[in-house]
Amino acid sequence: MSSIDTTVKPSGPPPENKGSIGPGVIDVGLRFLLFATALVSVIVMVTSKQTKLFPVPMVPGLSIAIVAKFNQSPAFIYFVVALSVACLYSVISGVLSIFVLMKPGGNSTKLQFHFVILDVLLFGIVAAAMGAAGGVGYIGFRGNSHTQWKKVCNDFGSFCSHFAASIFLSLISSITLLLLVWLSVYALSKKISK
Repeated sequence: MSSIDTTVKPSGPPPENKGSIGPGVIDVGLRFLLFATALVSVIVMVTSKQTKLFPVPMVPGLSIAIVAKFNQSPAFIYFVVALSVACLYSVISGVLSIFVLMKPGGNSTKLQFHFVILDVLLFGIVAAAMGAAGGVGYIGFRGNSHTQWKKVCNDFGSFCSHFAASIFLSLISSITLLLLVWLSVYALSKKISK
């Protein structure tokens, strides 16, 4: 006698693995990290101000107060504006990512495509701002003997420490944007290959 298989096989998509973290959750986490690093970087740069008294060599007993602050350099202004834009973008895109996660199905190919384009654009802007500020900062730390630009960080140590920390935080923001691009491209490639 032959046996007939009477087991019922479920129809529809296979059940999702509840133990793993999906790309959407990682995307939201990276956007939060971008927000935090960009915001702290902007705050540190904007609060970098130091005043120092320098004696006037020709007049004994007379000193001049010189102030070092971020808005005296166009590269630092560009840096603050670029990271402020990154901070705002991370809030908007993070909220959109959360809404997509809450939606049934939890993915939006069109939104991910837009995120890839905007993430790449913002990555370029943040990397350029970091490079410009880093170049000015390097001249401040080391000077340039060929052009007779003297280093100023031995006189304005607190100011230089602030912008060095800010540039380091912007490096983390830049790496975070690169990871967001890779994550979005990976998620899109998985959808295309289906």
